Amino acid sequence: MSESRPRVGVIGGTGALGSALARRWAMAGYHIIIGSRAAERAETAAAEMALPEDAPRPAGMDNASAAGAADLVVVTVPFVSQEQMLEDIKAASAGKIVVDTTVPLVPPKVMRVQLPPEGSAAARARRILGDGARLVSAFHNVAAHKLQRDAPVDCDVLVFGEPDDRGPVVELAEAAGLRGIHAGPLDNAVAAEALTSILIGINKRYKVDGAGIQITGIAAE
Repeated sequence: MSESRPRVGVIGGTGALGSALARRWAMAGYHIIIGSRAAERAETAAAEMALPEDAPRPAGMDNASAAGAADLVVVTVPFVSQEQMLEDIKAASAGKIVVDTTVPLVPPKVMRVQLPPEGSAAARARRILGDGARLVSAFHNVAAHKLQRDAPVDCDVLVFGEPDDRGPVVELAEAAGLRGIHAGPLDNAVAAEALTSILIGINKRYKVDGAGIQITGIAAE
């Protein structure tokens, strides 16, 4: 593994999206820290993760400790938990890239776009974290259950934030077997967040097993 790769703390890493991404990144050679509200639960998830023998074994910690020990932080929690979770890790995340994957889904009408008062989950994250973190928004439109399988996932990941901060997150997307796309500043994240509800509706209408998106016209590198 390249020494330049960051140590990644996955906050909410025992959930469906967090555990799937953490496993794919570990298999790609990243050192992973699984975060959970309870350190014991994170430690168990890390110990039980099925990985090749040559993959680095993840560690397990409580969420704040995982954020503090990581070089780059990825927040993978439901919208209802976003505000409290970001408050919990705010101090530990200062100066680091924080990738927020949150989409503003409000049950039971998850097929309807329902944006928060700030305008987007990314804008809410920016309000909470302030200028202390290098906030990036990504991984909104990929189905967690597809990432849990050892198979290719035909989905692009739109990455929003400052240009220098987006680069490592594009690399993370590609390490997970996806294609990362630079999609502009954080304000643009509202488009991907809203698209999630649309994709859920498409799944139901067309009986699709996890619809995703692909951007045409970009040549493979």
